[in-house]
Amino acid sequence: MSDVILRLALPSPLRRLFDYRAPANMARQALTPGMRIRVPFGRREMIGILIEIADKSEVPADKLKPAIALLDPVSPLPPALFKLCLWTAQYYQHSLGDTLSWALPVLLRQGEPAEARQERFWQVAPGARLDDPRIARAPRQREALATLAQHPHGVAHTLLGKLMLSKDSLDLLLAKELVQVEVRRHLPLARHEHWLAQPELPLNDEQRAAFNAVRSGFDSFHAFLLAGVTGSGKTEVYLQLIRETLEAGKQALILIPEINLGPQTLARFEQRFNARIALLHSAVNDRERLDAWLAARDGEADIIIGTRSALFTPMKHPGLIIIDEEHDGSYKQQEGLRYHARDLALVRARQENIPILLGSATPSLESLHNAHSGRYGLLRLNQRAGGAQQPRFLRLDVKSRPLDSGISGPMQQAIGQTLAAGQQVLVFLNRRGFAPTLLCHDCGWMSECPRCDARMTVHQRSNELRCHHCGYDERVPRQCPQCNKVDLRPVGAGTERAEERLNTLFPDFPVLRVDRDSTSRKDAMNQLFNTIQRGQPCILVGTQMLAKGHHFPRVTLVAILDADGGLFSGDFRASERMAQLIVQVAGRAGRAEEPGKVIIQTHLADHPLLVQLTEQGYFAFAEQALSERRAAGLPPFAHLALLRAEAHKPGQAESFLDEACSAAEQLLAEHNLHGIELLGPVPAPMERRAGRFRAQLLLQANARAPLHRLISAWLLLLENMPSGRQVRWSLDVDPVDLY
Repeated sequence: MSDVILRLALPSPLRRLFDYRAPANMARQALTPGMRIRVPFGRREMIGILIEIADKSEVPADKLKPAIALLDPVSPLPPALFKLCLWTAQYYQHSLGDTLSWALPVLLRQGEPAEARQERFWQVAPGARLDDPRIARAPRQREALATLAQHPHGVAHTLLGKLMLSKDSLDLLLAKELVQVEVRRHLPLARHEHWLAQPELPLNDEQRAAFNAVRSGFDSFHAFLLAGVTGSGKTEVYLQLIRETLEAGKQALILIPEINLGPQTLARFEQRFNARIALLHSAVNDRERLDAWLAARDGEADIIIGTRSALFTPMKHPGLIIIDEEHDGSYKQQEGLRYHARDLALVRARQENIPILLGSATPSLESLHNAHSGRYGLLRLNQRAGGAQQPRFLRLDVKSRPLDSGISGPMQQAIGQTLAAGQQVLVFLNRRGFAPTLLCHDCGWMSECPRCDARMTVHQRSNELRCHHCGYDERVPRQCPQCNKVDLRPVGAGTERAEERLNTLFPDFPVLRVDRDSTSRKDAMNQLFNTIQRGQPCILVGTQMLAKGHHFPRVTLVAILDADGGLFSGDFRASERMAQLIVQVAGRAGRAEEPGKVIIQTHLADHPLLVQLTEQGYFAFAEQALSERRAAGLPPFAHLALLRAEAHKPGQAESFLDEACSAAEQLLAEHNLHGIELLGPVPAPMERRAGRFRAQLLLQANARAPLHRLISAWLLLLENMPSGRQVRWSLDVDPVDLY
């Protein structure tokens, strides 16, 4: 019996490793950390990742199960990425097996070979002739053989349909040994001699200074924050730095916040570079994702573009990491492994010893603080590229003004004037659907979700009431469920209602709605943007999907229908998010020759935050917000961890958190840890969601090290608490949303 013990991480929430016995045919010298091994686990089989090899186990010898099979001749994860996963699991206090599972493409988790795709090729067999008597009376087989004869190197199986080749005919020819099938590895495209497919744009002085600063740090780890106003040409700086990276024989990884930016970014890069580009995000199918992942790992992709999870893409020759729109909240994973891709990218760049560039027109307060404290080099772009002017802000006080589907009279007039001038208008409303709720005019009933503490949104196109928190939907009732009267009225405005009213007000101009509902069909977003790019006068109505990174040269008016939402939130980050959203949306205006204008409808036109933002700009707001955070002891001047719990019955989550809080207080005393506050437990801001009752406990610390010492010891206790088995709980290190 083998005495080699395999210590594996399995894809489970348990924060521990599992011991297995190596089979006799598994040579010890062939084993290295990171390899995938198939093992029995209960009544099923799982694929684990080898972490270490040991000679002894605490598990009794008769209880140790043998591993089933070694799936890799070498680890599919390069050492640097394996090391990053170990760091990630430790920092975010997450199961190592689950962390490694996040880092691997789905097909590798399922046991597929970690090799480039093999494909079948059909070709004419040596000595085969078109006048072979066996196919004299088979015209389709003769045609198939003649077509194959025109392709001496063979035809890939996936291309049979394009060449009108019938699989049945080919199978009959194969049986007669007139054709043969060869399995070949996909050959990678060769690196191009000349990287540029089109000439670069000239850089202005600010862009040139930013480019030179990053390029001078190409030989080691340096972090830079490129804080450039919207339209200042940050992308051109990215492109020229990527060209430098490619010329040095290295690869570049670019993270973008949203899938809908992927096609636009890909098109821009394909136009500029003769490069092998890999695209990775959740809309790419599993096979394509694995192919892109392997191409990057093997050095067969020069540029890797992707959303949050693309951070875990291996690179054979890492050279540069770029995080576009670094402030964006979608870089934070909110389920499972709750990592922040921007923060983890900095760790990866340090481990790979390469530069990283964070870019944004509205940098997060954390990044600005890091730049002010010298951790990042701060690069500023204050001028729009090509001589375009910054948009002009107008705060439109709508107190006591009548609103027509959320649109005031002066706003309608401004939209009409812009369209008459042959230009485009962007109407921003961060609420999809027709109306936020349905109201009975007789008894006051409102359409509330039966599973959440939230109202259901009216979606008129589909005649549905839909909860945007849990997905519950039902038909719009014909009469009030409470009093049976029929006077049901949609209250408030969403993008559907704004679209309907604008169509009525401006019938001669197309109204294009851009939100999650209108772009759910494949390629819908591309079609909408192609229409916009034609430059004809039109109205774009949309949510924050329109705010990020898009270039609309003919938009000269941005109409923000409601700017008051972020002024009354209990979340300390709400004002920062609102300021970022307003500035990002405003940045779509006046990006070409015509000057842009931004009109903000508000009931609080004199609110200090709105006044400062519109008159002094985002960076003045950010300095003020940072001084307030410092005084309040909030991030980035403090460190947070949030323990969330949810249960089917009221009170269960709070009971577990009460016990957890007592355990934490005991650990603080035992370990003599200072500067850590326990806030709560309290019900979550939305206490009931998807049928579960939720509560939370916040840990706030002056320094990161003692907080992590506490959490490490605390989680061991939480995992063994009997009350924890009745609830679903999770720990979020560095939470972004306190909901």
